Amino acid sequence: MSDLGPESLIDGPDDRILPFQVEGLDVRGRVVRLGPSVDAMIARHGYPPIVSKVLGEAVALTALLGSSLKFEGRFQLQTKSDGLIDMIVVDFEAPDRVRGYARFNEEGVAALKDARLPTGGLLGRGHLALTIDPGGDMARYQGVVPLSGESLEDAAHQYFQQSEQIPTRVRLAVAEAWTGGSIPSWRAGGLLVQFLPEAGARVRVKDLDPGDAPEGAAVPAEPEEDDAWTEAQALVETIEDHELIDPMVTSERLLFRLFHERGVRVFDGSGVQEKCRCSREKVETMLRQFPEEDRRDMVADDGSIVVTCEFCSTRYRFDPDDLKPRGGEDQ
Repeated sequence: MSDLGPESLIDGPDDRILPFQVEGLDVRGRVVRLGPSVDAMIARHGYPPIVSKVLGEAVALTALLGSSLKFEGRFQLQTKSDGLIDMIVVDFEAPDRVRGYARFNEEGVAALKDARLPTGGLLGRGHLALTIDPGGDMARYQGVVPLSGESLEDAAHQYFQQSEQIPTRVRLAVAEAWTGGSIPSWRAGGLLVQFLPEAGARVRVKDLDPGDAPEGAAVPAEPEEDDAWTEAQALVETIEDHELIDPMVTSERLLFRLFHERGVRVFDGSGVQEKCRCSREKVETMLRQFPEEDRRDMVADDGSIVVTCEFCSTRYRFDPDDLKPRGGEDQ
């Protein structure tokens, strides 16, 4: 843990999550900067640029949220909608593994003339599910919010308002950038800020309308927003997209620009690596759970069963006879 000053603004690595605190504003948060990890994820699938941008936003958001886990669990972000990008799945496995993929309408995306179509327009209408899986015998927790043409940032705000009731502001940015190589690479960045004052009464939740209260009953007035949180949001709104992805603007430098007048303190950062959870053993176990009749339907022309991981595109090939129970026939 350290207080940031001009002398602290050293170069920081990519693929890193940096927690911070601004005591003068009673806010805490995290900054994520992704380089090789998100670029490898996108390049492996050869996504079109507009799909790459939306997936990059989802990966940055998942890293921001998943890195808050205090246990060796898994955090998953999943969208399902009627848009050109009808599904996105991103897994964050604590403490540092992330993987993701997007499913989209290839013909529709290819025919799209306006490459600047916002994230909400590409996702369309549906829902965003955020799932925390502690593993073992512990119960999973899932929060679901609707998608109705808004951005992932807006959906995240709605999730925190609805499920966590914590005032939260999220900023996301994704773009290709030249970082010294012969071709540009994809970069993603994100900032999450939350209002967490020591005095809980300062986080005032708006009262609901009295509904069927007698006519003439006073409607509770909407409480004024806390000045500290108003200032924090105003500062976050000054962030330009390029500041979240520029390799020359480190997380420490960005935080100093935003909050140096209030005093910002950073904590030990953690790395992020793009790494899939699949393995030949896991795929084989899955295939063995299918009835023999279903496995026969999976056999390709060459007599083998081939399974391709949607996350990392690794292909696993099996001999159907090797998948039978040790006794010979399925029970």
